[in-house]
Amino acid sequence: MTGSEAHPPLSPSFRLAYVPGVTPGKWVRIWNERLPDVPLALVQVSAAEAPGTLRDRGADAGLVRLPMDRTGLSAIPLYTETTVVIVPKDHLVAAVEEVTVEDLADEIVLHPLDDTLGWETPPGRPAFERPATTADAVELVAAGIGVLVVPQSLARLHHRRDLTYRPVTDAPASRVALSWLEDETSDLVEHFIGIVRGRTVNSTRGPQPAAAQPKQRGRAEAKGGGARGSAAGRPAAGKSLRGGSGGAGGAKGARNAKGGKGTGKATGTGKGAKGGKPRRRP
Repeated sequence: MTGSEAHPPLSPSFRLAYVPGVTPGKWVRIWNERLPDVPLALVQVSAAEAPGTLRDRGADAGLVRLPMDRTGLSAIPLYTETTVVIVPKDHLVAAVEEVTVEDLADEIVLHPLDDTLGWETPPGRPAFERPATTADAVELVAAGIGVLVVPQSLARLHHRRDLTYRPVTDAPASRVALSWLEDETSDLVEHFIGIVRGRTVNSTRGPQPAAAQPKQRGRAEAKGGGARGSAAGRPAAGKSLRGGSGGAGGAKGARNAKGGKGTGKATGTGKGAKGGKPRRRP
């Protein structure tokens, strides 16, 4: 038994990293429908860990947040999130529909170490120390220590009944992107790019799902059969375009094709046939 027979090649798989607040469920479902033989494994990482995970090949691709260190990485921005401020429900901000950064000038604005907005200068007054995580900062907001500005998906992820949030119209925004090693754009990565960009099965680059191939052949055969059927039925198509009945349309088409009345003379249906006298039998 050869080495290859003793150790058959492993089946292909795809590892997708994703950061908190991003919900890849829809794309994973489409992947499973199109590539049922290629399992997709989800790898949850923090926003700060995501670039390193991709560089260390801990995942084939990742749903990450921009801005981030993109050295050695390709990235396709997918969408931009609304930025919101999380406040207690009895806070003055809860009484309005939206606020600006200037409206938060007198507030203690918590700035966690895992912040994803990339502030040059965070708004408001700083806290005595920075919370370690967004989850810790949310707990401090609930305790009345300050307010927190985050992407809307993180506000939903850390939802509490005693807190609410409002849009901050002029705050920096977090963009969600698909990222992977720039020198390793595999067929599977191409296929996932097609899914997140909304390509159909036929337009997606990379490996085609087995279930889609018979369908494509069926379409080609149907297309070829339709062309043959159209060629064979051209006279019928001519009748339908002219709007005439079978006999009238055929006669009219013959006159147009052969030049009209001359057709009768050429075929011997004119005077020669009409003027001849029948012979008597002896």
